[in-house]
Amino acid sequence: MNSDFDVVIVGAGIVGATLAALLAQKQSCSKLRVAVVDAGLFQDRPSMTDFDPRVVAISESSRAVMTSIGAWPAIEGARACPYYQMRVWDGEGTGKIQFDADTTDSNVLGHICENKVVLSALHAVLKTHSERVSLFFGQTLEALQVQGSNHQLIFESGLRLDAGLVIGADGPQSKLRSLAGLSTSEWDYKHKAIVTTVHTGKPHQHCAWQRFSKHGPLAFLPLQKDHNDQQYCSIVWSVDSDKADDLMQLSDDDFCKALGQEFEHMLGDIKHVDQRKAIPLRQRFAKRYVKHGLALVGDAAHTIHPLAGQGVNLGIADVDVLAAEIERACQRGLDIDEPATLRRYERRRQPQNLGAMASMEAFKRGFASDNLTVKWLRNWGLNTVDRYSIVKNIFSKIASG
Repeated sequence: MNSDFDVVIVGAGIVGATLAALLAQKQSCSKLRVAVVDAGLFQDRPSMTDFDPRVVAISESSRAVMTSIGAWPAIEGARACPYYQMRVWDGEGTGKIQFDADTTDSNVLGHICENKVVLSALHAVLKTHSERVSLFFGQTLEALQVQGSNHQLIFESGLRLDAGLVIGADGPQSKLRSLAGLSTSEWDYKHKAIVTTVHTGKPHQHCAWQRFSKHGPLAFLPLQKDHNDQQYCSIVWSVDSDKADDLMQLSDDDFCKALGQEFEHMLGDIKHVDQRKAIPLRQRFAKRYVKHGLALVGDAAHTIHPLAGQGVNLGIADVDVLAAEIERACQRGLDIDEPATLRRYERRRQPQNLGAMASMEAFKRGFASDNLTVKWLRNWGLNTVDRYSIVKNIFSKIASG
């Protein structure tokens, strides 16, 4: 089976699906034939019995994008927990800082949302654009052939898709990036992130909590089953690989005790823990995001340490910019795979992403250091920012996107 499209998006995760929805709702792009293809399955209405251990912190700028494409009402209606405060402290010292939503232009810093909820809402939106967006699920990419301006994607099932513009939104292990020969710089953190959902003894107060220690950052992100429920949190506990393996071997009761102690019992005892997953952490960025007729977005272009929860927001910012550049080309009657169009996207997003990655790396290394001078400086820095409202307001706006 062969099909011709103007744009083929490889990857129907949050970033890829958002790009397809953005293109579908832009009137000047109405003549574009768009395909979205993914190795996984269509995300139908998810079961809400249990929490998804994978969550994303949707910033206010990302929520605006989700609203513009019509996905946010379904996300909010299913299960999205707003957080109005963010508390960060140094477990090895006295430094601390607290951000509050009332110091920003919004009344909320962001929302913690389960992956399954966001994906279900996005895929439902794409179904409403069936006349402009074709969906192909359960398709594993096998090869890429380029002849002039035409790209042919070949899948294990025998499906072949031809397009002038191909977008790689297929995650950190991007097969498309590899087939296109776009090189990366990367290194292993030698850390794993343990993710799960816990039931806490005290309410989370709609606050995102983050404790730093020399072993790594620990985040408690608020969840809610209903508006009155404040005793569930998603945790992301980043520790060196050996310690992570030891923690994964603990019984649930012993893990709850170790977690509560590491978190200084800020939310009381940990009453229950769901199934745990340990995810190896690796920093990676593509040296180039684009080549003729091809662009990378989201984790296919850059992966960032999860300590700030900004990975998905950087990816949504990528596709918001790329969709705007494609729209600009359509309005001017230009080919959407024009090198100048794709280079503008790269120039607008690569410095921003590299800056975010460098900041997170410096933050991580600073808190991992045992050097007494570094410890003093980081505690002084946190406390200084916390005391000066003007500086803290700037950080609050960054935190809320």
